[in-house]
Amino acid sequence: MKKKDKQSLIDELHGKLETVKSAVLTDYKGMTVAEITELRNELRKSQVEYRVIKNTLAIRAAKGTSAEKLEEYLKGTTGWAMGFGDAVAPAKALTEIAKKQKKLVIRVGLVEGQLADENALKAIASLPSREALLSQMAGSFSAPASQMARLLSATVARFGFALTALRDKKEQG
Repeated sequence: MKKKDKQSLIDELHGKLETVKSAVLTDYKGMTVAEITELRNELRKSQVEYRVIKNTLAIRAAKGTSAEKLEEYLKGTTGWAMGFGDAVAPAKALTEIAKKQKKLVIRVGLVEGQLADENALKAIASLPSREALLSQMAGSFSAPASQMARLLSATVARFGFALTALRDKKEQG
């Protein structure tokens, strides 16, 4: 690879690492090209980009970004799974794929700027999606208001029943 091509690759990767929500480093040693292609296709469905980048180029590209924390883990065969939308997506997708693809090893990740080991990534992968969490939170916020509305309507209805009973009693008496 020519020096000019390396620099353009470093610049491109640096731009991606500045905007990435999460990145997970994997070891793909022993996987065939077909298996890696299948891995990429599966990750693409989750809107996750998977790239194999030479470690020295990745170290240079990570300078000045939160991914700089991953430098000590860039040894051997390293694949990068990068998520730009949902921060949980790379960990979730890789955890599912690693169950089927025994040669794929999840090393470490960076989620919202925080370093996460393999166990932390598995815990993150078990979380519901961002949309599910937001809907749960919205439901929690709306529950007290709807309960208050039911109580108030019940109180008004009881008051109405009491007035009707009082009117009926006066008419009879």
